[in-house]
Amino acid sequence: MQLDLSGRTALVTGSTQGIGYAIAQGLARAGARVAINGRTAERVEEAVRQIQQDVPGAEAIAATADVTTEDGTAGLLEVLPRVDVLVNNLGIFGAQPAMEITDDDWRRYFEVNVLSALRLTRAYLPGMVKRGWGRIQYIASDSAVVIPAEMIHYGMSKTALLAASRGFAKEAAGTGVTVNSVIAGPTHTGGVEKFVYEMVDSSLPWDQAQRQFMREHRPQSLLQRLIEPEEIANMVVYLGSPLASATTGAAVRVDGGYVDSIVP
Repeated sequence: MQLDLSGRTALVTGSTQGIGYAIAQGLARAGARVAINGRTAERVEEAVRQIQQDVPGAEAIAATADVTTEDGTAGLLEVLPRVDVLVNNLGIFGAQPAMEITDDDWRRYFEVNVLSALRLTRAYLPGMVKRGWGRIQYIASDSAVVIPAEMIHYGMSKTALLAASRGFAKEAAGTGVTVNSVIAGPTHTGGVEKFVYEMVDSSLPWDQAQRQFMREHRPQSLLQRLIEPEEIANMVVYLGSPLASATTGAAVRVDGGYVDSIVP
């Protein structure tokens, strides 16, 4: 497959580390000009340098902005008025007993995980439609379908992304712009390592801790291991490419078989 995104500009929110960084790296390998986003200029610049080191010849630019706020998004749009591939990756997660999730917690998860993506979609979709080509993706989670008892607020936010993705795909119908969600399964990132150790014995070596976590807390996984960020990125790059022109309004799973369903 020739996943060629030469001449296209991609924005990946929350891309200084983890899944977001892997996606940005994958898009750069496919030839896209990639905007690295984060709230701290130092971390963004470091990620830009790392992309350029990992992908010789890559064109990566800094897009420092807090996209969870209207002002931050407005500043980003001044720096990056046009985007061809928008990957709404930014998200927060954490375990919390259901009855202890406060109104402020619910608002925070919605504003960070959902509203930031909707705001950017509204900003960039009209330009994509006018040009007759574009790709918008929402990085969802298996938690959107299999709501975890220990983080209902997170699951709620990811379910909302599935609805938003399907709805905006209808808005973009017939325009050459596709809108999809990627349902990512349990993935190996620094944040997830911390989360795993919150759920199992923190004195265990990582390999044992990971196996115990999957066995006790994610037994549905057919992969029986955490997914690597690059494995999520592979799907995102494909969906962002011209080869995925007939895939829209979909929730595509990269979940290691976690969701027990024969339909996407």
